[in-house]
Amino acid sequence: MADWLPLSRLMHEAIDARIVAREGPLREFSRWRQRVQVWRETFAQRPGHWAVYFEDAVEFAATLFGAWYAGVTVWLCGDNLPATLDALRDHVDGFAGDIPAEYTPLHPLTVLLPEADWPELDELATQLVVFTSGSTGTPTAITKTLAQLAREVESLEQCFGEILGDATIHGTVSQQHIYGLLFRVLWPLAAGRPIAARSFFHEDVVRALANDSSSVLISSPAHLKRMPDGLDWAQAASGLRAVFSSGGALPDTASIEVAYLLGCAPIEIYGSSETGGIAWRQGQNGHPGGWRPLPGVNWRITAGRLEVSSPHLPTQAWWCCEDQVEVRGDGFQLLGRVDRIVKIEERRVSLDALECALCELDVVSEARVLVVEGERVQLGAVVVPSASGQTTLDHLGRRAFAQVLSRSLARRQDAVTRPRRWRFVSALPLNAQGKVIQSALRLLFEEHVERIVRPPVVWRVVAPGRAEGRVVASSDLAAFEGHFPSVRILPGVAQLDWAIHLARDVFSMPPNVVRVDALKFQNVVRPGIELDLTVDWDEQNRQLTFCWQSVAGLHARGRILLGGGD
Repeated sequence: MADWLPLSRLMHEAIDARIVAREGPLREFSRWRQRVQVWRETFAQRPGHWAVYFEDAVEFAATLFGAWYAGVTVWLCGDNLPATLDALRDHVDGFAGDIPAEYTPLHPLTVLLPEADWPELDELATQLVVFTSGSTGTPTAITKTLAQLAREVESLEQCFGEILGDATIHGTVSQQHIYGLLFRVLWPLAAGRPIAARSFFHEDVVRALANDSSSVLISSPAHLKRMPDGLDWAQAASGLRAVFSSGGALPDTASIEVAYLLGCAPIEIYGSSETGGIAWRQGQNGHPGGWRPLPGVNWRITAGRLEVSSPHLPTQAWWCCEDQVEVRGDGFQLLGRVDRIVKIEERRVSLDALECALCELDVVSEARVLVVEGERVQLGAVVVPSASGQTTLDHLGRRAFAQVLSRSLARRQDAVTRPRRWRFVSALPLNAQGKVIQSALRLLFEEHVERIVRPPVVWRVVAPGRAEGRVVASSDLAAFEGHFPSVRILPGVAQLDWAIHLARDVFSMPPNVVRVDALKFQNVVRPGIELDLTVDWDEQNRQLTFCWQSVAGLHARGRILLGGGD
């Protein structure tokens, strides 16, 4: 592994032998540095504030450093969906990267440029704007200086560098958020570790890790707690040095499962967009242990709440977190967020405590509890049943299964402070960071929503004119009811409906279907199967092409002409 290079002097003291990409044209540092120069000259002609989104982490990194050397402030787009880009339009001078054509993305220069000088970057003047996840409200813009980012990657190297060695950095998370930015881009660049392409689905992860003799996986609870059986995890684990998880709490059962399948317990990182990294922990023998502060982070407890001071913050002042904590060993234990204490009929209720109580049941895999407004303020619970729970749900029905769950809480909560409304889903709605989307949970309790019509989608690729995602065709979907009573099969019309409506998440399309062409159904879709959706949008011809596939092969494909709305 090459020597450590500070981020501010990364280009100034470039070592050509350093590896940037695991493979591809920008593998060598010198080639990547040329790409940085192209983006530097491009942004120099258009200074200001620019929103950036790339699927490719290495091209993103070249754009980021090119913008910084041109004096540009970069805004990270969490995704490239129309709603996100529209919200940014009033704050930036333009967009760059994998952005739809209607937003006129900036394209890099194509002329051959001479080698440039690379002065040291001013750590305080070099800035980046990131956003909170928005999982409980509107995302908030936060300005980060290079000084904050540099101190954090130095802290990570001090804590974990010896474990990682010269390993290749793989990840399921996007660099468009602070965790992925630090762990998949800035840290490996400074340490000289190769950066691999993002592996989103579990089979991609297994394949990528199996091809590396020394690897690290940067992941999140959304992926680690859903590792399916049947994949060759032993081959993937053969060269694995560490697994990192952040973005939310990783259940103890998931941590144990990861340790069993991959041979090393995941290292969890606790922090936020505002604070940067705060602490870490790694379970042993099935016990998670307490959170230990990262190097340079000071902490204290004031009125039961965590306060921190560190170089990852804009100042050295103490920052009061929204987390309740207590001392545990040489660190602390998280007890839940202060803002998740609610009042129901003048009674204080911890939503975190209710969720933990539900998740302790064998029939529950995941649960989220929220306040449901109406004529009376009540608690609602959104539950993902476990395998045994789904069997029980199918046998008892929804009402009786909800009563079973409610009675399980009776020892801790009276009838007033227990959930009164229940929803059962195959998966919780997640944003790009793997965090639960609160607004989507609330939608489940709208009076007109009796059954879930379409499954939530996890988009793997969203690029101009093309998107790839995955859904679970769970048995509780309304489309399975009333069709083919002897055998539960997803109707073809539902597959067509899903493709059109899910595509509207990522493309701005006319409202009306004019014609459907080349429609083909090949394999039936049964409850529980994971489906991969590929959609291509031809804006000029107003034509959407879709394809549904799974491990069983092709299920459906077709071409849809849309119109109206002019």
